[in-house]
Amino acid sequence: MFGGGLDGGRRLMSGDTSKPKNVSATLGRFGHYLARYWYVAVIALAILLISTWTQVYSPKLIGQAADCYLVPNAEACWFADVSGDVTSQVRLDGLGQLVLQLAGLFLLGSVLSGLAFYTLRYIGESMLKNLRMDLFRKFMELPIGFYAENEAGNLMSRVTSDSDTIQQVFAFGLNMVMSAVILLTWIMIEMLRSDVTYALISLSVVPLMAIATVYFSGQARKAFRRARAEMGSVNADLQESIAGVREVQAFGRESESISQFERSNAANRDANVRAAAFTSALTPTLEALGYVAIGIVVLVGGISLLRNQPLPGSATVVSFGLIFTFLQYVQRFNQPIQQIALLWTNIQNAIAGGERIFGLLDTPVSVQNKPNARVMPEIQGQVTFDDVHAEYKADEPVLRGVSFETQPGQMIAIVGPTGAGKTTIINLLPRFYDVTQGAVRIDGVDVRDVTKESLRSQIGIVLQDTFLFSDTVMENIRYGRPGASDDDVIAAAKLVAADDFIVRLQNGYQTVLGERGAGLSQGQRQLIAIARVALSNPRILILDEATSSVDTRTERVIQKAFEKLLEGRTSFVIAHRLSTIRNADQVFMLRDGAIIERGTHNSLLKDQGAYYDLYMSQFRFEDEAAAPSANGAKGEVVVGD
Repeated sequence: MFGGGLDGGRRLMSGDTSKPKNVSATLGRFGHYLARYWYVAVIALAILLISTWTQVYSPKLIGQAADCYLVPNAEACWFADVSGDVTSQVRLDGLGQLVLQLAGLFLLGSVLSGLAFYTLRYIGESMLKNLRMDLFRKFMELPIGFYAENEAGNLMSRVTSDSDTIQQVFAFGLNMVMSAVILLTWIMIEMLRSDVTYALISLSVVPLMAIATVYFSGQARKAFRRARAEMGSVNADLQESIAGVREVQAFGRESESISQFERSNAANRDANVRAAAFTSALTPTLEALGYVAIGIVVLVGGISLLRNQPLPGSATVVSFGLIFTFLQYVQRFNQPIQQIALLWTNIQNAIAGGERIFGLLDTPVSVQNKPNARVMPEIQGQVTFDDVHAEYKADEPVLRGVSFETQPGQMIAIVGPTGAGKTTIINLLPRFYDVTQGAVRIDGVDVRDVTKESLRSQIGIVLQDTFLFSDTVMENIRYGRPGASDDDVIAAAKLVAADDFIVRLQNGYQTVLGERGAGLSQGQRQLIAIARVALSNPRILILDEATSSVDTRTERVIQKAFEKLLEGRTSFVIAHRLSTIRNADQVFMLRDGAIIERGTHNSLLKDQGAYYDLYMSQFRFEDEAAAPSANGAKGEVVVGD
């Protein structure tokens, strides 16, 4: 395959997991997706503000219960008039009213919290839907070379494992984080409004909480980044082993496959355990600092109250109710911090997963439509390669100055040893890759000047390794032309002699195939793939060893079908059988990325050059079996017209 200049394999997926990343940039990318639902976020914010108000106002009412009715303090009580003698019944009635108000606040807060959770969950799930869609679109845009160098399992982990870690945060944690930020800010403002000195002393442990959070979260983020990369390796090993289970069992490599998976699985475990060690240390640290804050509130407030002296910088003595209020504030201040700490594992995991996802989304697409690309006119079939050079990697040429011209309707056979550049030539035609020098033209139009979609829609490709979808036979063939009728599909199947075996299937054309056509022979899968191309009615046909997986009898049937299919169409065939080469209008003999010989089959044999040597070593016995000599002697080569 023709690469795209990428590092390839798991190296691209893993990257340098220990190198610090720009966390703010990753969070900014998340914010870009969230911004699409700003109107829902405004509603959620309004609900959260009211819900937070209930949580901030209730401690003040509890403090008033103490200052107005439990230990009456006229200076501290603003809820009721306790300046004169207040009977116990009045105090009891007032206390009852406060309790009812507190109950109403708690009920209102619960309802609003549920509404806020619903709206924020909607935002989070919608964001994830868009993120997965962008990933899938990226998969469809990336060139084939990218997939040749990156494992499918590792790529799939971006849509599954990595996005799941983000879902855990944005589906459940978004509400917690937003409400926590609002609550923490509001509590700090209310504490400072009540008593600046007392508030600063009570919040003195916050810097220590911040330092602990930054340190432990930084270490956890590095560990989770490594864990996400190792999880990609686990998925890649799993996908590869399942896809190649026949080869594993055929060569008795089960134990080696298990050992390889065990190593990648253990590496993932170790990375997650290391991350858990830091996150588990953060929670008790914050909890201990929270208890220290409560102790400071009680100690400092109690001393001021018992000595009946205001704190330095304060005008009034700390009241009994204010101590109650600050205790509630500190507890409520610590609670969201501890909740975020508990969520911090998922937050760090989501950031690491986000870095991997956005890294993939930022992968440059090497083959793109030009800004002014036009639609490819209906192809007539003239193909020109003008001094074409192509590379897998820089300074490692695959094609070296390939030039040729074909006329509409001609069949071109391409032969040569492995690695000569045969597949690269046919991959340049539909512009799966771009040339590094020269030009590929169809009917005089440079393929880089037209849209990929309009170009590829007029080119049919049949590969040796066919791919069938887990759908009916009818829909697999119709994939070549979605608007085709059932009769058109059946006609295409009959053209390539696939109808005979299809009608014998359990449900005929409505038979649902297994994964990649499981249940069919390789030859049957190939026939369905050929029927798919026949239905698409391409102007240029590319056959990459298209009949190599069928027996000789089936090949003869397909060749007859191809004779009808190829009429009026230009075709390029990577040939490994003599029957294909005999019918070609031109034969290109490739070696080391260059065309070293060209001509018809007979003319190249007469020249007795490189093609003659290839024929004598690879095709001679096939020719003898198909066309024995007149006197029946073995070993005599008969070259027909």
